[in-house]
Amino acid sequence: MNQILMIIMAAGAIVGGFDRIRGNRWGYGAKFEEGFQLLGSTALSMAGMICLAPVFADVLGKAVVPFYRMIGVDPGMFGSLLAIDMGGYQLAKELAVEAQIGSYAGIVSASIFGCTVVFTIPVGMGMVREEDRGCFARGIMLGLVTMPVGLLVGGVLAGLAVPDCLWQNIPVFVLSALLLLGLWKIPEAMIRGFCVFAKGIRILVTIGLVLGAVEYLCGLQVIKGMTPLTEAMEVVAGIGIVLLGSLPVTECLQRLLKKPFWLLGRSVGINAASVTGLMVGAVSAIPALSMYQEMDDKGKVVNAAFLVSAASMLAAHMGFTYSTEPQLLGALIGAKISGGVTAVMAVLVIEIAFHKGNRYTIT
Repeated sequence: MNQILMIIMAAGAIVGGFDRIRGNRWGYGAKFEEGFQLLGSTALSMAGMICLAPVFADVLGKAVVPFYRMIGVDPGMFGSLLAIDMGGYQLAKELAVEAQIGSYAGIVSASIFGCTVVFTIPVGMGMVREEDRGCFARGIMLGLVTMPVGLLVGGVLAGLAVPDCLWQNIPVFVLSALLLLGLWKIPEAMIRGFCVFAKGIRILVTIGLVLGAVEYLCGLQVIKGMTPLTEAMEVVAGIGIVLLGSLPVTECLQRLLKKPFWLLGRSVGINAASVTGLMVGAVSAIPALSMYQEMDDKGKVVNAAFLVSAASMLAAHMGFTYSTEPQLLGALIGAKISGGVTAVMAVLVIEIAFHKGNRYTIT
């Protein structure tokens, strides 16, 4: 399956490169270029955290490892609190007692829960209009409720037994419950807290990048144990290579599925922008969030719920997984698709059950 996926990505790179040579007549050449141009922003968001991951593992391990062992959870699961491409994978692998659980935590859990906590919520709360935050928060809550489906499917596909997978995710489930409670009871305070958290992550990433650059340029290691910046950039480069093919392939899929998705959207009562947001969100959360004000209220809730599990599935997260643990590509995609689809279904079922129409508020 992994090989088939990469052959498809390679075909996308060929078509995109050929179209670029021809002057972007089909529109795939622009997507090819976009994949390469994303290298800069990708490196800025993750390279510094990759450099600092061993240091965090050493410092946090003194407190995290004993606590996690006490409750019977592999310490590697702590890495799932960060996004897969923002140090979550490296932290999980550094702390893990069992390599298999470390891989699961760093790839599957970090791409769903970690990405939601570190990226989707703070970025989303900052991007959407104030009047849309109720819909966004409601969608995030429903996405968190259905998230265990994706984590369980991903665990099974990664080779974990169902009981073991559920037990290993206990810290994630507890934190998810706290997030749900906070978004329900004190949404404004949660918004402020996530914005501060996002700024803190950005500061840490920048510090790591600066220290990595100083070590590379001067041979001066300010903090011992850091991952060299060149190694971090190898991971970024691997993501960029996959993006060269995945973005043209995604563009092709969007064109092929545009009419079926439009018909599906009409049948469930969401507008065209909402349907497009789902397709775009599977590639990247940011363009989907930038379309938020064009969606109807139900579509806003659907898209937020979908992003919890499925955000960046076909681009950055696929690229990161292929460059680190390609054997887990199936687990990653299975987890994100099942979690995202279940979240969308949950929104639609609740809509029918409670007859709320298009009024979504947080009280």
